Amino acid sequence: MTQDWLSQVHFDEQGLIPAIAQDAHTGAILMVAWMNREALAETVATNRAVYWSRSRQRLWRKGEESGHTQNLKEIRLDCDGDVILLRVEQLGGIACHTGRESCFYQRLESDEQGRTYWKTVDPVLKDPSTIYQ
Repeated sequence: MTQDWLSQVHFDEQGLIPAIAQDAHTGAILMVAWMNREALAETVATNRAVYWSRSRQRLWRKGEESGHTQNLKEIRLDCDGDVILLRVEQLGGIACHTGRESCFYQRLESDEQGRTYWKTVDPVLKDPSTIYQ
């Protein structure tokens, strides 16, 4: 397989590109992570989401600990070539390390006094302590 398509991807100065994972069936945004060239190439080669873990400084194969893998259904590149969209099948229904379907489980709200705060609006589907041992 030729890798010419990779030359059209604009990685930042650290060699990374943001990757948005979207549920291919529902359209829900599940998470945002980072990919380097190797992670993107492996994702395409295996049809399973692979990211670059900035905290661990290594490839992170989504679900390697939790079993909640992401099967790639479609991949898109934005108009500037600097953001990847992965349309995925989220196995196990949990993308977030907090045990929720999505990492975007907090909504900005305001109370009667005009105070603005983040409100948790999505439930924990599985206790994270049982996912990550």
